[in-house]
Amino acid sequence: MVSALINVPRKAKRGDIIEIKTLMSHIMETGYRHTASGQLIPRDIITSFTCRYNGVEIFRADLFPAIAANPFITFFTVATESGKFDFEWIGDNGFSETASAAISVE
Repeated sequence: MVSALINVPRKAKRGDIIEIKTLMSHIMETGYRHTASGQLIPRDIITSFTCRYNGVEIFRADLFPAIAANPFITFFTVATESGKFDFEWIGDNGFSETASAAISVE
């Protein structure tokens, strides 16, 4: 089961610096481990994370096998206008997950 947890303030004053937190449920298999019988376990990781604020990309991260399972990403941005944050995670084996959160800026 894939799930994203998003923490974005519901309200902020224009110009406030706000913290955004995301947690994606994902096993993040590195591709370096072997089974008990010696077979290589295929890589299965999230390779990129993007956040857009009202359609404009404000944060991007490329992820690599060293990232732990269930990656937690936190970053800051400036609240400029009311609208929506769109989050996208892309990974191996066709993995793609999206989520969104709204903010009201006064």
